[in-house]
Amino acid sequence: PEIMNTTPSSPILPKKLTLLDATLIVAGSMIGSGIFIVAADMGRMVGGPGMMLLLWVITGIMTIFAALSYGELAGMYPQAGGQYVYLKEAYNPLVGFLYGWSLFAVIQTGTIAAVAVAFAKYTGQIIPWFSEEHILFQIQFSADFTFKFTAAQLLGIGSIVLLTAINAQGIEYGKIIVRAFTSAK
Repeated sequence: PEIMNTTPSSPILPKKLTLLDATLIVAGSMIGSGIFIVAADMGRMVGGPGMMLLLWVITGIMTIFAALSYGELAGMYPQAGGQYVYLKEAYNPLVGFLYGWSLFAVIQTGTIAAVAVAFAKYTGQIIPWFSEEHILFQIQFSADFTFKFTAAQLLGIGSIVLLTAINAQGIEYGKIIVRAFTSAK
């Protein structure tokens, strides 16, 4: 990335995100793709649309409280690093460090995998070739264990690889993806 130095000790990154881009990133994070998965399960579990709407309102209020809390924390600790900085300041550097590695190794990877699985599952409903029933190959290891690789798994892996490659090209390409996906949601 381009770095404009005002002094050797305080580099400033150029601002490449517009207000629209920042708003879409926050909206995309808050709404999330999980809404498409959770809504169906909620509908089955709570028994009716009235209760479902009430629960969405309650979780919406909780989300607003969380967003306001993060806004306050960001105002108090404007350094880059988000939750790492907040945990480091509230507890100690070890807690921030452990959270950072947990986020990298477990939390974000699990979230990315879940979204890729949901994307492949719903795509399989529209395009049957990508369904979970379309087995590309399988290996029988024992009577109890067979490894199956499906078209849905291929699509999920492919979508992760493609989006990673696009985001690795820089913020300009990442903005296009955020704009398209968040607008689609």
